[in-house]
Amino acid sequence: MLATAAGVEVGIVLPTKDEPRWIQDQTRFEQALKTAGYNAEILFSQGESAKERANVEALITKGAKVLIICPQDSAAAAAAADEAHRNHVKVISYDRLIRDTASVDYYVTFDSVQVGAAWGKYLISKAKGKNNNLYLYAGAASDNNAFLFFEGAWSALQPKIADGTFVVRNSNEAITYMGKAKLTREEMGKIIGQVTTNWNFSDAKSKAEANLTTANKTMKGTVYICAPNDGTARAIADVFAVDKDVKTYYITGQDAEKASIQYIIDGKQSMTVLKDVRSLVTDAIAAAVAYLKGGVPAKTTVYNNGKVEVPAKPTAIVTVTKENVKAAIVGSGYYPASDFKGLN
Repeated sequence: MLATAAGVEVGIVLPTKDEPRWIQDQTRFEQALKTAGYNAEILFSQGESAKERANVEALITKGAKVLIICPQDSAAAAAAADEAHRNHVKVISYDRLIRDTASVDYYVTFDSVQVGAAWGKYLISKAKGKNNNLYLYAGAASDNNAFLFFEGAWSALQPKIADGTFVVRNSNEAITYMGKAKLTREEMGKIIGQVTTNWNFSDAKSKAEANLTTANKTMKGTVYICAPNDGTARAIADVFAVDKDVKTYYITGQDAEKASIQYIIDGKQSMTVLKDVRSLVTDAIAAAVAYLKGGVPAKTTVYNNGKVEVPAKPTAIVTVTKENVKAAIVGSGYYPASDFKGLN
């Protein structure tokens, strides 16, 4: 047991300051905590599991009764969650599910499977005829969400791969399993291993360049690109945009980052999935307050983390394209119109 001191009631641990998504979350948490009436502290793990556990221990020492943890590595974070439970601290897994431990009390998340399905549905809506060129990309294999996103994308795209609407151009593992609607985690892992971006913009750029280098002209022309988030989507789009044999591309994304909203306005990214962080943060704080008051948060479903069924109430998502970007982003108050150029 760690010795504790009064001070912090809710501790929040986010993965890194180096990605716009997590700065968004930090800002929204800070805004929400001003009115929540509880003392809280936000720490960043900077992509290191050891730092993540040190952050957890520091927050426990400061008296935290509830920890909201977004793991930088879903499996490695189990040790930090176990440390919290040994100190009778409730653990809320935030956005990414902490895996392989019973020390997770609640999961605050968007429906990650539906995010992936939204990508697939969008690409299908733009496809015509047969033999359309499809390039698959995924997040980091260390992130459980990457599997959920891919599961959703595969659920939508697989029937259209199987019937010849799409031809996967950058994963022979995906071709191997093209006739299988429901993949095991191991099977998904084989595909993700070939198309992972590691959530890293440089890795995404390098992988896209390598894919196009080995692709012949028939594998280019009009292409459909399943990209796993906005940062990697921009990196991948920039590569496809300068290839002289790529005439048109459609590319997915998620997180509604400002840079990608501008890309959508400019026609350089096709869509993003808005996961309104305000709603996710509100749900996370509501769950924390429920525990602080001796209750339990609302539950509509459960997620298996490899050890237990973790209760959750997924937050809604919105598909954003050029057609609805103004209403979805500005009209909802998510960002002001002044942040963008050419928004009509």
